[in-house]
Amino acid sequence: MKKILALILTLSLLCGIAVCATAEDKIKIGVSIWSSTDTLGSECKRLIDAAADALDVEVMYVDQGHISEKVTASAETLAMADCDGIVICNSASAEMGSVIKTCEENEVYVAQFFRIINQDDNPDEYAQACASKYYVGAVHESEFDNGKELVRILTEEKNCRKIALEAWEPGDATFLGRWSGYKAGLEAFNAAHPDDQAVLLDPQYGGTTTDTGRATAEAIIDANPDIDALIVAGGGGDTLVGALAGIEGKGLTGKIAVVSTDFLADLDAQLASGGMAAESGGHYADPFFAFLMVYNAIKGNYEVSTEGFYDMVFPYMFVASSEDYTAYAEYFTGDQLPYTADEIKALAELSYDDLAAACAQLSVADVVARHAK
Repeated sequence: MKKILALILTLSLLCGIAVCATAEDKIKIGVSIWSSTDTLGSECKRLIDAAADALDVEVMYVDQGHISEKVTASAETLAMADCDGIVICNSASAEMGSVIKTCEENEVYVAQFFRIINQDDNPDEYAQACASKYYVGAVHESEFDNGKELVRILTEEKNCRKIALEAWEPGDATFLGRWSGYKAGLEAFNAAHPDDQAVLLDPQYGGTTTDTGRATAEAIIDANPDIDALIVAGGGGDTLVGALAGIEGKGLTGKIAVVSTDFLADLDAQLASGGMAAESGGHYADPFFAFLMVYNAIKGNYEVSTEGFYDMVFPYMFVASSEDYTAYAEYFTGDQLPYTADEIKALAELSYDDLAAACAQLSVADVVARHAK
């Protein structure tokens, strides 16, 4: 939009014509995502597309597979495609140094989703984000609390004592947050049960495909046939699909309690069959809120500080039975979305504080209250 507008203004000056094109120009926002087609990514895309339609925004997707060089290249691709803003799900926080630099050079606003730069582990990138007038902020969950709750469910509700762990990529910022929560959950349980200790195995990495997810799960089981639980940390959903197929192939469905983050398309059936013991998720609205943050930054409604950034925390939802899943399925999957077009337009008009409050209250109960007839 910026380049087109500049060309229009330049031509208008040369021709002596007064032009006011800003109101007519269409905002373009790029989405850098690991996959726009897997279980989680497709749900993210569906809600972003609904927002783009409601707000008359052009949207462009780049799938980067959480591969570092592709993550950084995606920002360059979207900037060169004349995007006014970008929302990005990076892998490691270190990648954001290059992403922010690209956005500053091209005057493109950027916000993270499912991620935030770790101030302790990446102080340089964190300082760069704070100082940038184009880094809008981040929408993310409390991964520590998420991981801790899943281990509590396994140890206290499912009575599991030897827990294996399958992640997707070493060093991924979100996985590291979840892992810290898993370990804290285990420590809390063991402290409260000195005569009944649980064990968490070191993570094995299963990538982001069904094939690698299955092979990794099978290898974990072969090396540890006495595990009674498996945490599949996430990775978009396909890793979990593969892991469940591997468990089924070994005839262990229902014998190994599986928990994960990223809701499956058939979660209800998996919970009923014992394929899944519990899952956290329902968080595909993260990029939606990041999209609205960037949209408002582009329009000049949200001031982008050079001494900090917007930090929006999104609540996870947990389900551990088919009954838990029923209300979620009704209002978050299928043909329905958690927000209508009119609600999206209203959200886009909110101040940042009010938008953050709306984000924090999104839940099954919230949607039921707004949509139930």
